[in-house]
Amino acid sequence: MASPPAEASALRVPGYRTFLITFMLAMMADNIEHVISYWVAFQKFHSAALGGFAVVSHWLPFLVFSVPVGALNDRFDSRRLIQAGMVLFITASVGWGYFFVTDSLQLWHAMVLLTIHGCAGVLWGTSSQMLLYDIVGPESLPSAVRLNATARYLGFLVGPGVGSIIMRMLGPTWGIFVNTVFYLPLLLWLVSAPYGRHFRGVAAGPKRAVRGFADIVQTIRDVRGMPVVAVMVLLAGAASFFIGNSYHAQMPGFAHDLGHGDPGLTYTLLLGADAAGALLAGVLLETRGTWLRMAPASALKLAFLWGCSLLVFSFMSWYPAAICVLFLAGFLELSFSSMTQALVQLNAPDTIRGRVLGLFSMSASGLRAFSGVTVGLLGSVTNIHVSLALSALAFVTVVGVLLLRRPQQRA
Repeated sequence: MASPPAEASALRVPGYRTFLITFMLAMMADNIEHVISYWVAFQKFHSAALGGFAVVSHWLPFLVFSVPVGALNDRFDSRRLIQAGMVLFITASVGWGYFFVTDSLQLWHAMVLLTIHGCAGVLWGTSSQMLLYDIVGPESLPSAVRLNATARYLGFLVGPGVGSIIMRMLGPTWGIFVNTVFYLPLLLWLVSAPYGRHFRGVAAGPKRAVRGFADIVQTIRDVRGMPVVAVMVLLAGAASFFIGNSYHAQMPGFAHDLGHGDPGLTYTLLLGADAAGALLAGVLLETRGTWLRMAPASALKLAFLWGCSLLVFSFMSWYPAAICVLFLAGFLELSFSSMTQALVQLNAPDTIRGRVLGLFSMSASGLRAFSGVTVGLLGSVTNIHVSLALSALAFVTVVGVLLLRRPQQRA
């Protein structure tokens, strides 16, 4: 692996500042749409199955389409692919609004709109990572990845609150229409933003047809010859498959067992503790991040500690301690996940960068579709404490093996 370049703050790049603001607005809009659409769909159908489909439809497109979308980024302008994602987001919001106005929403309508929203996410997410490298370059890439991850957590925190306010003030129908406005800044800025492979003057690699599953197989073969990328893809995949963010959906159960199951401040603190930890990590690493070396070993050790913190949380019975452990888990999660992604970006060959980033996105996001089984379904068979403990233990075991194998790889 080549030595990482000296890191500079991405905020010094004017184009990145605009990208970050518009990215954060789009992330907020994504979460606002979830708040409004999920609430109306629940009020109309009271369907637990639809709630489960919402999770699957959000993550499954990442599993199926991430590498093909990455391949498209190797051939076409990433800006236009991001704009296509924004158009799909707006289409989904307008679609919800139409069915709210006409009071004609049916179950299959909701499923189609949720699927459109999921496809918009994979177009936006994978292509944004491709464009990020072109905006800031390798020197500021770790900073940019970290700031984007921080913005994502901020969207998770702010989006539901803004969505609730909009729904109370305007109602769900007008609220979902107003939400489309938040997607427009990113869509319009990308019309003429001077970023992309051709602006850097980098020669494109040989044109390869987009071949779906065959692309996934070939990209896996390519990545096997890149030790750093391969380990980081495995690490991200293990985190998504075994844990993901599925324990968030089980938080009402954990809150009840901690004696704070009723809606209120204590429950809200439990929900937001790991997001708050992640935000602090983003701020500290951006301003005081020189103490944390950008290396695979650092990412693996942080991930190991993250798994251990969730293992400890699964057995917590004292509310204040549970808050502290979740806060620490959020801090560690942002630290290792942003480092993992930055290392993949820095070590991906430019000729197949899109496909490599697509494979990473498939691993880091797509495999979250299965974390509902490892934590949720297993929890229904045993209980949520045991299921989270077993999932965290499995993840820690995988990371431990990867750490033990690193000296062999160096030798």
